[in-house]
Amino acid sequence: MRKIKYKKGKKVQPTLLEYTGLHKYTQTEIQLFIYDDLNLAELNEFEVSEIEKHVDYSKVNWLNVHGLNDPDFIKEIGNYLNVDNFMLSDILNTTKRTKLDEYHDTLFFNIKSLLPDVDSNNINVEQISFLLKNGILVSFQEKRSDFFTHIRERIRTHSGIVRNKKADYLLFLLLDAIMENFYITIENEEDKVEELINLSKKSTDLALLEQIEKHRDNYNFLKRSIVPLRDSLYAIKSIKDDNVFDAIELNNFTFFERLHQKCLELLEQIEYDLTTLDSASNFFFSTQNHKMNEVMKTLTVVSVFFMPLTFIVGIYGMNFKFMPELEWKYGYFVIMGLMFVLLLGMIYYFKKKKWY
Repeated sequence: MRKIKYKKGKKVQPTLLEYTGLHKYTQTEIQLFIYDDLNLAELNEFEVSEIEKHVDYSKVNWLNVHGLNDPDFIKEIGNYLNVDNFMLSDILNTTKRTKLDEYHDTLFFNIKSLLPDVDSNNINVEQISFLLKNGILVSFQEKRSDFFTHIRERIRTHSGIVRNKKADYLLFLLLDAIMENFYITIENEEDKVEELINLSKKSTDLALLEQIEKHRDNYNFLKRSIVPLRDSLYAIKSIKDDNVFDAIELNNFTFFERLHQKCLELLEQIEYDLTTLDSASNFFFSTQNHKMNEVMKTLTVVSVFFMPLTFIVGIYGMNFKFMPELEWKYGYFVIMGLMFVLLLGMIYYFKKKKWY
């Protein structure tokens, strides 16, 4: 799992565009949707220099870029949209935290998409960035994935209201699709935590405690990813209040407010799950303490059983010359019988008192 470095991210100069992610061998590809209520065009193979020829400013234009390992390719798109280099640098620098920038007539948004690793307890991270300008929405993904497949199908089949809305509504749908991954990740974590709680009630294996701490790290990682997203979505409200930025239509701000509410719900769920993890830790230590207490109780009972017997043995082990029982013919059998009866009496008494 890659960690989002908030303070010690790789320093990249804004004028020097460099991709800092893991998918350095992914071929950069572009896909363009041009649509309105009546028409739809979908282009998959073309050069960046041909974008101007295909874009129709009277319609919604969605340019989706897969692969960020070609900075020159990304710079060409930035030059076409007349986007500042610091935004392009943030697109390529995957160590940056989630952020929202409103600069002149451009809205920039980047977000961390999280999904569970099916083969481990790790979380897979991918940075996705968006540029919204003049009715053109550009999305940048580190690799080809199926996050937006259902949105493409909605556009192709004219399902819902997406074809009746502008690019800002499309941005909402894409952000909402990414946030669904947070729900999937949290649900996956909750299933594993439930298993850990059941195990913690009966196991004292230290590997269990390591798993609990691993999932605690995952939840804290989720929290660190959602908090800046919550803040960014809240910042969209200030854009609405400024009333000077028209990249988002006034009646579409309510959709972004819904996303903000989802962030609050996710954070509340994470806090609840962290409390549940604390319960798993408490169960583990309680089980461990209970097992230790049982061992100590058993050892104590055994020790108490043998204390009077040891006392008797100690008396007859003394080297006094005159001990009448030593010369008695039945002395050995009487002492052994006495010890046996004493032991049985103690067992009966302890059992009656329910001390074991």
